[in-house]
Amino acid sequence: MDRDQALAHIEALAGQIDALRSSSAPEVRVLTILGGINKQGQPEDLRLTLRPGELVSVVGPTGSGKSRLLGDIECLAQGDTPSGRRILVNDAPPPPGLRFSTHQKLVAQLSQTMNFVMDLSVGDFIAMHAECRLAGEVGPLVSQVIAQANDLAGEPFDRDAALTQLSGGQTRALMIADTALLSASPIVLIDEIENAGIDRKKSLELLLAREKIVLMSTHDPILALLGDRRLVIRGGAVVDIIETSLAERANLAALEQLDQTLMAVRHRLRGGQRIDSPVEEMLPWMR
Repeated sequence: MDRDQALAHIEALAGQIDALRSSSAPEVRVLTILGGINKQGQPEDLRLTLRPGELVSVVGPTGSGKSRLLGDIECLAQGDTPSGRRILVNDAPPPPGLRFSTHQKLVAQLSQTMNFVMDLSVGDFIAMHAECRLAGEVGPLVSQVIAQANDLAGEPFDRDAALTQLSGGQTRALMIADTALLSASPIVLIDEIENAGIDRKKSLELLLAREKIVLMSTHDPILALLGDRRLVIRGGAVVDIIETSLAERANLAALEQLDQTLMAVRHRLRGGQRIDSPVEEMLPWMR
């Protein structure tokens, strides 16, 4: 390849990068979920409007349809899923090009289980992701993501750690930090993080600070009450939308105090310490 060919190749690559930048995911001012049908084929009475910075929890028994709702949002369903729901973006159906685009992803999803199969270090993985996202200067971003992940995880790790050697909690913490700091997707779906071994409240605060719409399927009362609203799923349909009340917020404070005590006990167990203090000393509000 001579000099002119090399320059032409560089110009072509620059054009492709500019095209990727200009085709980033559009701003989502409002997301609307329109009801479909339940598992018996009966109409679902639902029109739910969500805006950036809002956290909505999704609750219901196992098998009720929580994951189906998240799946409908993930694929921006247009009546073409088993639920028959439709998703509107800024009060209009998303164009097919946006629904099926590989680089304009409106939705990021954090699933119940995450495992890495790539033979990379944490630092190399984040750097590669940052470059793919055109997120800015790579070095500082790698440091920020790892620092944030360590703030969420119970077990710290560094940039040289192998991805495949991370624990479940470390993996989840890394992906939450990655989603918050590197992902341009304005909508985040979370399918049960209560058993992930991370600081759940900090995780949600990090995502909401980036002005993302967050929907979270959960069985955890603390996570459910952290939401502005919670959707109650039964029989494959949303049967109620509950605004979190002031009384529930007060109960949340007590539940968080209990959770902090349990977290302290977990840390003692991890450190090989004995758990032989009277329960009353660990739970002062029971005295």
